[in-house]
Amino acid sequence: MPRQPRVPSGTEIYHVMMRGINHQNIFEEPEDYYQFINILDRMRTQYDDNGNPCGTNCIYYAYCLMSNHFHLLIRERDEKVGDTIKRIAGAYVYYYNHKYLRDGHLFKERFKSEPVNDISYFTTLLRYIHQNPVKAGIVPEVKDYEYSSWGEYDGTVEPAFQICNTCTVLKRIPFNDLNDWVNDPLPDDANFLDNDLEQPRLRLSDDQTWQQIIRITGVSNSSEFQKLDRKTQWQAFIQLKELGASVRQLQRLTGIDRGIIQRAR
Repeated sequence: MPRQPRVPSGTEIYHVMMRGINHQNIFEEPEDYYQFINILDRMRTQYDDNGNPCGTNCIYYAYCLMSNHFHLLIRERDEKVGDTIKRIAGAYVYYYNHKYLRDGHLFKERFKSEPVNDISYFTTLLRYIHQNPVKAGIVPEVKDYEYSSWGEYDGTVEPAFQICNTCTVLKRIPFNDLNDWVNDPLPDDANFLDNDLEQPRLRLSDDQTWQQIIRITGVSNSSEFQKLDRKTQWQAFIQLKELGASVRQLQRLTGIDRGIIQRAR
């Protein structure tokens, strides 16, 4: 079935979501999150052959980095949004594969995007993107999550380290109003790009499952797990499922195909 063309935005603003292949984690530890934010920072500016800034590729209004996917609220400028996302993903995959001694794809081949054509939906997306960690049960409040742009809005991130154009937003929406909206939960049936990303109620948390993976196999990240022989992987999956880990959770954490995990019994 041929791919559907992306719907262009009349405002040049898009909500972008990209996830790990087979739902696997794309961030293993804090350094990975910070490296990705650094890449976002670099990719928003064009440079000439001498390394001098010469243009603006894009403008960010919000981001949130989750363990196996990320969200951006982005406006294209001198570069098409598709080209910008490809460069962001390519730079991060190079870093990740080099660090974890792996080859191959990290992200699902094509990112998802939707146009943002009015201020009402723009505001809704600001809420949704920043509420992701709360909805997933990672933190109790939006302000508690370290790997999103909310710290740029509430001032906890120093200006020198900010990458989002918060000034434009705060000129339209006073911070107190925005803070109230962002902390007001959206309805569960709200329709967004990542509705197919499962966030199940697990008997084991992701952290607990990873501790069991380490205990059973001795690996420290998903790349090392993928290098184990199939018999060792199967034995680990059998034990992990008996402990309460779900197939989807194991797929997300290890990057192993769902069918392989299901057959381990």
